[in-house]
Amino acid sequence: MTEISASLVKSLRESTGVGMMDCKKALTETNGDIELAKEWLRKKGLSNASKKSDRVTSEGVISVAMNDNCVALIALNSETDFVAKNEKFIDLANDIAKEAVNNNLISKSDVTEVDFQAALNDSKLPNGKVISDAIAESIATLGENIKLTRAGYLKVKDHGVVQFYIHNAIANSTSCGKIGVGIMIESDKKISDKSKVQALAKQIGMHIAATKPESLDISNLDKARVEKEIAILTEQARASGKPENVIEKMIEGRVRKFYEEVVLLEQSFVINPDKKVSEVVSDLGKEIGCTLKLSGYLRFGF
Repeated sequence: MTEISASLVKSLRESTGVGMMDCKKALTETNGDIELAKEWLRKKGLSNASKKSDRVTSEGVISVAMNDNCVALIALNSETDFVAKNEKFIDLANDIAKEAVNNNLISKSDVTEVDFQAALNDSKLPNGKVISDAIAESIATLGENIKLTRAGYLKVKDHGVVQFYIHNAIANSTSCGKIGVGIMIESDKKISDKSKVQALAKQIGMHIAATKPESLDISNLDKARVEKEIAILTEQARASGKPENVIEKMIEGRVRKFYEEVVLLEQSFVINPDKKVSEVVSDLGKEIGCTLKLSGYLRFGF
């Protein structure tokens, strides 16, 4: 029997877009003949996934998975909403999200979203298939281009809770939908009863889904964005022709209003508009006897 080398498998994969395991099986079945292997894959309906790789994938789902101290979100894209609602597609998205929350890369403190997504593509699902291979197989099976376009996570270091919220959930799914939000609230001490904190985190997730904040706090807001906005607000204020001391107060007020619109902790809480999000979190901390901090969020959506 001809030895099936890694380079031969790679060559077949690159020309067909089919997963590594299926390529190896095809070459094994055809004694290493790459052309016969292509025919074998075509007969199995697994070939030509690569021809779909340039198609636009503007639809899809967000899937979320969570354990006691970590919440992970992934975005799996498809070409059409029809495939995005397909049970096999949704199962794949949920399987990837579950692997995301268990990925050992989470233990590293300096991992970026790009690094995490790349590592996830190379991770294995419970059935032993590499995620990138499982996606390639789904492309062949479902007939559309499919891409893992985002992956991220939040992990509580010491005390606190993680939570998630799914908006426009797919039928019969509580962890898959069109918008997914992950929330992390940390505490200065162990929380004996996390139910109230988890309930607030879920409400904040609903708030984030609706308001789409640009950053958690003012310090994390894109500096170029802030400078541009201040320049515009300053020009508008000076155009009023009012005295300099009045103009300064006008600029301060408008910048503050800008922050209240785009910064999560500065926004009025949608459930209680009389309070800022930061105040609602602080108030709950006082109620349960600890200091709470909304320390992170992720919002993925279509």
